[in-house]
Amino acid sequence: MTPNPAYVAAIQASVHAAPYPELIGLQIAELELDRCRIDLELALRHMQPFGIVHGGVLATLIDTATFWAAFMRLPEDAGLVNVDLKLNYLKAVTRGHLRAEGRCLRAGRQISYTEAAVYDEANELVAHGTSTLMALPGKGLQVGVPKFLD
Repeated sequence: MTPNPAYVAAIQASVHAAPYPELIGLQIAELELDRCRIDLELALRHMQPFGIVHGGVLATLIDTATFWAAFMRLPEDAGLVNVDLKLNYLKAVTRGHLRAEGRCLRAGRQISYTEAAVYDEANELVAHGTSTLMALPGKGLQVGVPKFLD
């Protein structure tokens, strides 16, 4: 199965225009079968009162990366929802660029298991997490182009 580049571009545009991703400023930089990369340029809005990135920002990156890592295996009419999200904060960050890399470890018809790691600009691990996701038939994201080329 080869993901359709037009489908990936339509998903990226749809997500980037959605209210929460736009508010946070995250971007789906790469989306492929079983993998994705989410990018975020840090700004003042991402900081907590002690001057470090808020844990919710890192949780959002892990949540987003785990979700999209599993998404491409779904039928076109299906969506996903988290059953659980577990994460560990490993390093404080105060500025720069964050990169979340998501990977689908097990893609199932109903339940998928994924992981994500967040790295800073020095390529140091900032946070790691796992997620169990449940497929939601009939709740797919309709973008008007087929998901796969073959």
